[in-house]
Amino acid sequence: MYHVLADPPSGAPFPGLYVSPRTFSAQMNWLQRHGFRAVTLHAVYDRWTKGTPLPAHPIVLSFDDGYRSDYRTGYTVLRRHSWPGVLNLEVRNTTLLWGLSNGRVRKMLAAGWEVDAHTITHPDLTTVDPARLAQEVAGSRQIIRRRFGVSVSFFCYPSGRYDDAVIAAVQRAGYLGATTTTFGLARLSERYTLRRVRVDGSDGVAGLAAKLRTLGVVS
Repeated sequence: MYHVLADPPSGAPFPGLYVSPRTFSAQMNWLQRHGFRAVTLHAVYDRWTKGTPLPAHPIVLSFDDGYRSDYRTGYTVLRRHSWPGVLNLEVRNTTLLWGLSNGRVRKMLAAGWEVDAHTITHPDLTTVDPARLAQEVAGSRQIIRRRFGVSVSFFCYPSGRYDDAVIAAVQRAGYLGATTTTFGLARLSERYTLRRVRVDGSDGVAGLAAKLRTLGVVS
């Protein structure tokens, strides 16, 4: 789970969410050297439910919110490896200077990326009324599907915040699953609370490797 692929500016409120381009590139090189191959979340779901083959050591590389750096760095680096990413798109960010333009999202899709929904405006979904909850969850899916012509099969909870009502809204909207910020490996038995590994700016290659070793997916 990545956010901004850039050095944090002075006074950034959440500097840990920034991973430098050099560090990100080094992490991707390390993953490839250790046999990992990036796949989409939908490919993993198809493996779980249909037995569709995956490469050895598959890994999903997800990018939350939709920052310009996801294209400038994420798309550029992953293209060198012929890997897709998963963009969890906050719809509002396609209109902001530091966000992703619609054209860049289309280029990422053309390169095999998956685009999933991360609401329209990134609220804490556990605090909004039912109408706003439906708009943010189902509405974001409808907008992305209409704009980009993709299935939008998965949802990503803003800031990892969810409760039973939020999960129910995600299910009603027709999503196949949803991702959280909870550390761990994703499993089909938890498809509406899928775990991920957050990569922080201070991790570097060694920190990412340590997190994966904790999960037993690398020696």
